[in-house]
Amino acid sequence: MGKNLTKKEAEFCCLAAVLGNTGEAAYKAGFTVFPQKKAEKLLRKKEISNEIEKIRERNAKSNEAVTGLRRIAFGSVADAVDLALHFGENADTHSLDLFSVSEIKYTAGKGVEIKFYDRLKALQQLAEIESAEENSGAMSIYEAISNSARQAETDD
Repeated sequence: MGKNLTKKEAEFCCLAAVLGNTGEAAYKAGFTVFPQKKAEKLLRKKEISNEIEKIRERNAKSNEAVTGLRRIAFGSVADAVDLALHFGENADTHSLDLFSVSEIKYTAGKGVEIKFYDRLKALQQLAEIESAEENSGAMSIYEAISNSARQAETDD
């Protein structure tokens, strides 16, 4: 959070980024007297508008991560299997969906080895994100993804 923001201003930034309604965000942050006017005044401060934008960017990144985890957990591996079965046959690999593939190895005489991302891990991370979202709102999605990423780094 911005260093010069009060607790109420920081809360306003989080709520404004998540809710998209600055008047409601101001009210929920504790600015109960003329919340819409207070919101307009707060938004004129460069530090406040910058903080809201940073939070929105983090939320957008977390949405991308959730989409990626869903593709890993529920996506098809048919193109990867097709690639393994027809390896070396002038396949158009640009049209294949290999999102769930973590590694492809070709060993002369032994064939092709394809490793996939761990679907169970992806499901566990999605469950953690969903649980965090239910317990403490949309900002915790980012925190859950960050925690999962840190845990994945230590697992490798």
